[in-house]
Amino acid sequence: MSHYHLYAIGNALVDSEYEVSDAQLQAMGVDKRHMTLIDTPRRAELLKQLESSQPRRTGGGSAGNTVVALAQLGGQAFYSCQVADDELGDFYAQDLQTWGVHTNLTHTRAQAGQTGSCMVLVTPDAERSMCTFLGVSAELDSSALQPSAIEKSRIYYMEGYLAASPTGLQAALKGRELAVAAKVPLALTLSDVSMIQFCRAGLDAMLGRNVDYLFCNLEEAQVWCGTTELPAIRLKLQALATTVCMTMGPEGCEILQAGQTWHVPATPVKAVDTNGAGDMFAGCFLYAITHGHSVQAAAALANRAAAAVVSQHGNRLSSEQLQALRAQALAA
Repeated sequence: MSHYHLYAIGNALVDSEYEVSDAQLQAMGVDKRHMTLIDTPRRAELLKQLESSQPRRTGGGSAGNTVVALAQLGGQAFYSCQVADDELGDFYAQDLQTWGVHTNLTHTRAQAGQTGSCMVLVTPDAERSMCTFLGVSAELDSSALQPSAIEKSRIYYMEGYLAASPTGLQAALKGRELAVAAKVPLALTLSDVSMIQFCRAGLDAMLGRNVDYLFCNLEEAQVWCGTTELPAIRLKLQALATTVCMTMGPEGCEILQAGQTWHVPATPVKAVDTNGAGDMFAGCFLYAITHGHSVQAAAALANRAAAAVVSQHGNRLSSEQLQALRAQALAA
């Protein structure tokens, strides 16, 4: 019997979200809409430029957001990650515990150093640009894995951002190997255009021959496939996974499976902040799939939740919001 609906591995990051103008973003030299890895001096430089702003702080990390969404909906999740023995590390571990997510952090010693953090810069057009300081998350390795939990899971989920970390990538691949041996379905998110451009070999390794579920947005799909032509994109993506979820912002999403394509429309909203939308989509979709719902119903729930999260500031919804969305989408 499966004990966890989802087992995920990814970077443990505490998000600090700032509202900035396009002029500020340009002055800071930040690449708009994408994720950029930064080191300690660059982080200090950016913080100095933002010292007059008051950020919102939340637990984050792509896969971390995904497992929290699934847990808020009532699913059981396990998350492998790494934090430091510092205030941010305590904050992150407590955040997972608050949402009922099981994690290796309860039985492995926190590292010396700094917990990873992400500066999320949101412009008036709702686009988010991320400057990520990995801290000790860059040293995530296979010691963070819990093989028995992987073997008892319904889906093993890999965060594409781990392609940027040699030890993190090896940990994700070791978990993949354990999942395949236990016949646990595989899921991967491509995470960001920067990962495709600079860390494609790592993503290829996580894909292997194929995965069961692949998550990406339209821009990532275009860059991965080297074309903007949708028929060609669909053909190439379907060779990578049994089920492909390609999100398309206000156009909703496309689900590709067994040679078929389903377009699931988005819920119309005024976008305020796109941070966490893709993570929310994945968490809700995988919750529905692991609870016996069709891919169309899963995508309908995921679209509603993603729309709700972009219509507010911050990367999370409340449990009450998600429960209401689940009742609307999965009761239909």
